[in-house]
Parts: sequence; structure tokens; C-alpha cells
Amino acid sequence: MKITYDRAANAAYIQITDQIEAGSVARTIAVNENDGPTDSFNLDLDNEGKLLGIEVLSARSQLAAKVLEAAEIIG
Repeated sequence: MKITYDRAANAAYIQITDQIEAGSVARTIAVNENDGPTDSFNLDLDNEGKLLGIEVLSARSQLAAKVLEAAEIIG
């Protein structure tokens, strides 16, 4: 598992698999519990429906500070 964090976008990505090859994401499911434009998650699935990764939007309000501190900073 690998976690990356983009400070400018305030978005984190939790990669479940060792590596996500280009084109291997067959479907992305948007999950929004608050019915608003923020605080949502995107689930990336392969063609068999297996979870590859999770994008966390508004990451500072959704994830513990320790998780973001340990994440690889990108962007």
C-alpha cells in the first residue's frame, strides 16, 4: 500500500495494489456521503471489479494528520 498527497489539490491517493499500470483502471466510482462538492472519495476498480486505489478529496478534513505526514508529497 502506498499513500500520496497533493497539498495544492488537498487530495490523497491510497494505492491498494503494488502498482497500477496505465489503463488498468476500468471504472471509477464516486462516493459522496455529504451530497456536496467536497468530502468525497473516488474508488478505482480494475476490469474484474477489484479495488486498486482510493482518491480522498478534502484530505485534510478526512484523514488523520499522521496519515498525511507519512504520505509521499506530490505536485
